[in-house]
Amino acid sequence: MHEMLQQAASCAAATGPTILLRGMEIERPVDVVKATALSADDKRTILGASASDFYAIDSKPAFRHMPGTPEPVSIDEVQAALEELDRCY
Repeated sequence: MHEMLQQAASCAAATGPTILLRGMEIERPVDVVKATALSADDKRTILGASASDFYAIDSKPAFRHMPGTPEPVSIDEVQAALEELDRCY
């Protein structure tokens, strides 16, 4: 039972905030900031998750790759998008 819960938690963490991106064309972190269909809280959740180590690339820890996006981005780009979000809201 414990293994099933652990697997379910891992799966939920893997999709986590990316569920909010379904059907959206998001390629860069700034696209999240510009998305009119998302609330400020949703944007912050997505960008915060993007910045987490969970999405870090093993061989390149300064890069993150969120599921559903075409390529990895630097942590600096994610942080810049978070700062832009803070300026907008």
